Amino acid sequence: MKDLLLITPPFTQLNTPYPGTAYLKGFLNTKGISSFQMDLGIDVIQAVFCKKGLNDIFSLAKQNSTINSENAHRIFTLKETYIQSIDAVILFLQGNNATLARKICTDNFLPKAARFEQLDDLDYAFGNMGMQDRAKHLATLYLEDLSDFIVECVDEKFGFSRYAESLGQSANNFDALYEKLNANLTYIDQISLDVLEKKIKEIQPKLVGLSVPFPGNLYSAFRCGQLIKKLYPSVKILMGGGFPNTELRTISDPRVFDFVDFICLDDGERPIEILLELIENDTFPLKADLKLKRTFYFDGEEVIYNNKSTESDYKQSDLGTPDYSDLPLDKYISVIEIANPMHSLWSDGRWNKLTMAHGCYWGKCTFCDISLDYIKLYEPLTANILVDRMEQLVKETGESGFHFVDEAAPPALMRAVALEIIKRKLTLTWWTNIRFEKSFSLDLCLLLSASGCIAISGGLEVASDRLLKLIDKGVTVEQVAQVTRNFTEAGIMVHAYLMYGYPTQTIQETIDSLEMVRQLFEEGVLRSGFWHQFALTAHSPIGLEPEKYHIIPNQNPITFANNDIAFKDKTGIDHSKFSYGLKKSLFNFMHGIGFDFPLQDWFEFKIPRPTIGPEYIVTCLEKEDNNGLKNGSKMVWLGHMPVVSEKLIEKKKKTYTRVLLTFHTTSAIIDFTLMQNVADWLLGILSDMEKSRRPITYGQFVNSFEDKCEHFDQFFTATMRDELRACGLLIL
Repeated sequence: MKDLLLITPPFTQLNTPYPGTAYLKGFLNTKGISSFQMDLGIDVIQAVFCKKGLNDIFSLAKQNSTINSENAHRIFTLKETYIQSIDAVILFLQGNNATLARKICTDNFLPKAARFEQLDDLDYAFGNMGMQDRAKHLATLYLEDLSDFIVECVDEKFGFSRYAESLGQSANNFDALYEKLNANLTYIDQISLDVLEKKIKEIQPKLVGLSVPFPGNLYSAFRCGQLIKKLYPSVKILMGGGFPNTELRTISDPRVFDFVDFICLDDGERPIEILLELIENDTFPLKADLKLKRTFYFDGEEVIYNNKSTESDYKQSDLGTPDYSDLPLDKYISVIEIANPMHSLWSDGRWNKLTMAHGCYWGKCTFCDISLDYIKLYEPLTANILVDRMEQLVKETGESGFHFVDEAAPPALMRAVALEIIKRKLTLTWWTNIRFEKSFSLDLCLLLSASGCIAISGGLEVASDRLLKLIDKGVTVEQVAQVTRNFTEAGIMVHAYLMYGYPTQTIQETIDSLEMVRQLFEEGVLRSGFWHQFALTAHSPIGLEPEKYHIIPNQNPITFANNDIAFKDKTGIDHSKFSYGLKKSLFNFMHGIGFDFPLQDWFEFKIPRPTIGPEYIVTCLEKEDNNGLKNGSKMVWLGHMPVVSEKLIEKKKKTYTRVLLTFHTTSAIIDFTLMQNVADWLLGILSDMEKSRRPITYGQFVNSFEDKCEHFDQFFTATMRDELRACGLLIL
């Protein structure tokens, strides 16, 4: 028997667990509260995508006479080939049987239906050498063909990461979802509930916690609650997670509580602790004077929101290390849906999820839900605690890859974490989200790369200085260009979130933004990107004051979900018509082609010419770095000590002896010919920095030189700084 069963309902990601339950389990461990967690989505995927599962699906489709389209007929005709190959393909996608990649890449192993029609781009997407990635992509298309068959013939709401998502999106009232929940169980429902029922019998929990991060998890969460209410009425059910935190803050429909007992908002640790105490003391039915923490419940007459508890939330440092035990980490499958390098990070490989800081240190972007606690309340961890947790997770999971899921990771904390990783001589791989801060100098980017950072994603949003100011992004296009260059030169892949349709955005600004993006890709400082159409959310500054941004919201009466708001832009522009052209051009730019096409070629309707000069980004990149050297700047030595030898120099028929320092880096050999006193000084200070593993200040660096040598400015020229940087001397 366990105190708590934590469930992530279907479906989130195929390649790695969503971290919500792991975070909570880590906290519960610190309190001695017993818990078990399960990712119901990966359990269902295993039950469906196997020989028995496909047998059942094909039999059900035939029985129901739902095989109507040409594509479905083709898949059904090839059913024996699918059934024979499915277990081997899943095993390959789970990271086993790597040699199967070569067989997958042949023309006669995988059955091919409609999804394989996009294979024209495969060669330049993966090249001749990317055998494993090519095979993963082909296997992903194979699974998506099967998914299409399930949707058409068995369960129309199925989707690998968005099951019945439309029922949860912008559902201002509960009617459609309630009707669906009172209809017959679907095939996927039955599989989910069979797995859940077995687990509840085994665990016998006092409380079930349903973690609902996205709209696509909502329907399944209610189905889980429905089963538990029917078969185990004494077990209490709690819902929390990203979806309730953003969408259910004003819920008033009592029918929701036919499926759950409580809905908790924001950080879940304290609310769960209070509810478990009530269950332990059998304090039911609830009394009006009870002190809960950010919790909705139905008292028999109306929906009550109770936030009477004066207990404060826990500090981030007290929450413990996320605990992924109970989850079948070896069963997750890596997929590559599209040839986008950043999207492959999301879906390919298993990443341990961590957070550097609670909330966002910037907290000003006008399209963001900055009024909500998960963004508004900023609280960073220390580098020591973060790296301790990273080491613990490596031991527990056997995985050394980390995705920091911050809204925007703080640059100073990223620097501290990188230094701590290097100090401990750890071999880790990590990536995160950032703002394109000017503090991301080339030296800082090189430090991050040395610590294992392989990629960053950041919001360029609309590449227009007017709109960036209106968004209150705190950056300019010029600054973004220079920062992306620094990351790229450090070998860190850069992904940009791009936006169109922002309030008051003109057609000209959309085209100029596309031209900016084209130039950023052409110059090689962006590797990946994705266009999103602006969505108005209820808790953003724009949603709270729409008239200030010249839009007219179309708000329905709300008794259930409240987040996405339909609206009219007073410009009258239909921004959705730009979607196809923006995404098609970006796909080509990511593959290094189409830069010389007129922008008009990407659209089937007339667009204006860009007003941005063709060399705009080049000019931005040629400007000097404005981050001047300061006496308090930290200096870090990451390189190897040089080989020392003598070098004879003949000048005006005289021979001089100089010291030759030969630095070996991972990619180059760099020589310095120096006077004896300068060479001795450089060797000494680098040796001291290497032994102490502590940064010194730039001021100490200068003073140390001038104590033993002369004319620091003549020594530390821009060229010398660049060469020493290449050897591993960074100024932060």
